[in-house]
Amino acid sequence: MSYRRTFLLILLLFVAAARRSPSVSAGDEWLPISQEELKMTSVPEAPGAPAVYLYRQVDRNDMGVQRGRGATEYNYVRIKVLTEEGRNRANIEIPFERQRTNISNIRARTIRPDGTIANFDGKVYEQTLEKTKGFKYLAKTFTVPDVQVGSIIEYHYNIDLEDYYIFRSYWILSEELFTKRAVFSLKPYDRAPWAVQWSWPAGLPKGTEPPQQGPDRVIRMTAESIPAFVTEDHMPPPNELKYRVVFTYHDEVPELNADKYWKQFGKKKNGQVEGFIDRRKVMEEAVAGIISPSDAPEEKLRKIYARVQQIPNLTYLPRKTVEERKHEEIKANNNVEDLWKHQYGSGWELTWLFLALVRASGMEAYPCLVSGRGEYFFRKERVDGRELDANIVLVKVNGKEEFFDPGAAFTPFGMLPWVETASAGLKLDKDGGSWIETPLPPSEQSKIERRAELKLTPEGDLEGKLTVSFTGLEALWRRIDERSQDETARKKFLEDQVKEDIPAGSEVDLTKHPEWNSSEGPLTAEFNVKVPGWASASGKRAMLPATVFSAREKHMFEHANRVWPIYFSFPYKAMDDVNIQLPAGWQVESVPKDEGKNLKGAEYSLKVEKNSGMVRIQRMVRSDLYIVPKDSYPVLRGFFQFVKNRDEQQVVMQPGGTAASN
Repeated sequence: MSYRRTFLLILLLFVAAARRSPSVSAGDEWLPISQEELKMTSVPEAPGAPAVYLYRQVDRNDMGVQRGRGATEYNYVRIKVLTEEGRNRANIEIPFERQRTNISNIRARTIRPDGTIANFDGKVYEQTLEKTKGFKYLAKTFTVPDVQVGSIIEYHYNIDLEDYYIFRSYWILSEELFTKRAVFSLKPYDRAPWAVQWSWPAGLPKGTEPPQQGPDRVIRMTAESIPAFVTEDHMPPPNELKYRVVFTYHDEVPELNADKYWKQFGKKKNGQVEGFIDRRKVMEEAVAGIISPSDAPEEKLRKIYARVQQIPNLTYLPRKTVEERKHEEIKANNNVEDLWKHQYGSGWELTWLFLALVRASGMEAYPCLVSGRGEYFFRKERVDGRELDANIVLVKVNGKEEFFDPGAAFTPFGMLPWVETASAGLKLDKDGGSWIETPLPPSEQSKIERRAELKLTPEGDLEGKLTVSFTGLEALWRRIDERSQDETARKKFLEDQVKEDIPAGSEVDLTKHPEWNSSEGPLTAEFNVKVPGWASASGKRAMLPATVFSAREKHMFEHANRVWPIYFSFPYKAMDDVNIQLPAGWQVESVPKDEGKNLKGAEYSLKVEKNSGMVRIQRMVRSDLYIVPKDSYPVLRGFFQFVKNRDEQQVVMQPGGTAASN
């Protein structure tokens, strides 16, 4: 995901499609159901599938933009339930982006195997769901009635898109179920000088003809026998892997030669940036109030960076309507002089202000455009400048090139948001620029540190105080995700984070809130925790697991086979230092031996010590991995199996007078 997007004249999102024979459109119309569909018990192309899509349709209409509204999209879905497991398809989820999209006119029904119909008349909920570990999304959810093996589930709905908002639009062909037939259409925005192009970066399903634009200007495509898309934890962005058709709007005739295109693009963007920051005198006066002539180069940069981040960043405020903005009398910033005068700006503008101030301080600096890697991986061969959707600044400091993005809120000095790391970009200049790649920060810069002072009760419960500190990118993504939440929601968020790392049924209570609004300091929180039944009786002895905060790694890469490469957002390091005070009279008979494994890209260590009624556990997991080829999965899985096995070792204790119990 990119943290900043550009508001332009038109709006696009996701998918578009149309079925022309027979035709169905928004409303309560339903396509006829054949006896073949009712009697179907399996699909040869998808043996063993719990359910399949019999039909999918998406009709996208961008013409509404011409009338001062947003684009709209109509979706129609028909699912055949083939097994008992497939009955869970009764629980419908429609993903959406709050304040960018609105889901309306939901209609649904169940067709029983005998052809009778049960219409949905229940409640639609809005929920936050987790698709894979670490990836959450908003969805409208509801459950259709009376779904049996052999039933058909149908539903259709509209997506209304935010006015005047544009980013890449695409049809998604791949879904988690096999699709027998899908039709797509796009009624493009066609007001001059805008024109639309389309491509299919991951190819098309076998036998699928590429999209064609008809005499009526509508772009259409039909696809059949689309394989089910496999979702795995720690996989590259799904939109990078799925069959999809990407639409790009241009306000001029595009250059198809990649080298020529990027030269033209670089010159144009460099001119725009230079025009925005060309207020040298104003910037020199401004920077004189920020730095001292005697400051070392890095100190100058730190002061300028901090000052820019103090300016209200409009990109990270809750989205408001145009009318609300007008009431606030927020004026446009045509250049850095306006921005400095107004003391507010978008994240994009603030980064260019940083560039102007750094240059005014006498340092060499360049504007750069980079591609976020949260949704897809950049390919310059696609000649689409909108894929360079984030801006950063390259500064030469003491002979080294360093990158900065103060316009990305809560980003520490000297770091970039994770989606902008290890990413291709274009360093702009008057000649068209040159290609760069941003660095991937080492694990040492993004840490999770847990320190716990706990007591073991005679009953085997573990309770006490826990301090958790997040630094670098670990702190950044949490601050970004929770920036608009109140204290109650943030409290739950942090407590849930701890619960993910300890056994189910544990009690966690946040006692000290962290500093959410800082970019430089760690995100540190304190908790009271209780883990019931942590020690268990084994004859006359009690057994205590050697690690407390290992639940997350315990379930990593459990499957023996892998479909996709392994993808980590950024390198990290997790360190635990846990002191456990034993009940009076209890003795430690043995502790696990010191363990360690270092694969260079990943490392694990465990050290357990006993000392006069205390057990101290020091554990570390480090990952400096980014993308691991699928062929190397057995090695990576073996590493995490090693971690799991060592974490499950036991401290053997002799209770004093009272047998340990659950």
